[in-house]
Amino acid sequence: MQHSQTHLRTRPIGAGHLRAFEAVARHLNFRAAAEEMALTQSAVSRQIQSLEEEVGVPLFLRHTRAVELTSAGAQLLLAVQQSLPRIDGAVRQIRASAGRKSVALTTFASFASMWLIPRMEAFQRDNPEIDIRIDASDSAVDLDVADVDLALRYGPADNMPAGAVRLFGETLMPVASPWLLKSGPAIRKPEDIAGFTLIEAGDAHRTHLEWLTWRRWFDAAGLTRVQPRRWLYFNYAYQMVQAALAGQGVVLARSPLIAESLSNGDLVEVLPASQRVDSPLAYWMLVAPRSAARPEIAAFCDWLRLQAAATRETIGDGPDPDTVDNID
Repeated sequence: MQHSQTHLRTRPIGAGHLRAFEAVARHLNFRAAAEEMALTQSAVSRQIQSLEEEVGVPLFLRHTRAVELTSAGAQLLLAVQQSLPRIDGAVRQIRASAGRKSVALTTFASFASMWLIPRMEAFQRDNPEIDIRIDASDSAVDLDVADVDLALRYGPADNMPAGAVRLFGETLMPVASPWLLKSGPAIRKPEDIAGFTLIEAGDAHRTHLEWLTWRRWFDAAGLTRVQPRRWLYFNYAYQMVQAALAGQGVVLARSPLIAESLSNGDLVEVLPASQRVDSPLAYWMLVAPRSAARPEIAAFCDWLRLQAAATRETIGDGPDPDTVDNID
């Protein structure tokens, strides 16, 4: 008997009795929990007893007219209260989406907010029967195992897997809000930018994003010793651009992400186009092999290609992704 009890307490706990435990812990009353669950009081009591045997310690102190959580019970309740709503939410989502066409994609947060989401209304208008789920995360996922259909990624060609499709590249350009430029010293040459606060990614020097730093831009302009009046650091590109839109400084921006802000005049390029620098980084589309044959995935990928072609034309990015820019 001792051996079987020890074995019972070392195996992963079964989840079947956790709802009864949560109900009793919430009501601190077996009868009220039983009424809520449409069970007999003895059935709920047996479930709690079985759970306590699995855990190996009492979860409740049983008094004559009430029950009280033990410290172990309080610890388990915290985990259960966090987990059960997430499980219920996932089940509701699965039930709601059963039989519906959907596209699940992952991309990094700045690209989602600055390029993808502003264009999504057109796709949704033309494809009202297709649901879209966007997972905005900076962590790359394995498309062979993750619950996503495609990924939109950013990086150099050498970092992309076979089958990645290049959507567009980018150039880097100093931009600022027009009213900031009116209130500060004139910018006529690259070194004049040092008279303003410069906005930059705080971790760029520790990653492949070093290509996007002001230091690289100054080096390309032959200004190796120039220091700005002040630095302003952020974690994400959309935060950097938002700060520039608010007039807080000059940002070295990625052309695809600010094309709309330039066209409507919210941001202006502070120097001639000759001061732009090319980036070795580009934007890529990867499709999960198991998802490629679904019509809704094909429709979304076709739409992405059209949007990418329009962006390439806007920013002057010439190569055609259907020819030389696919990775084989």
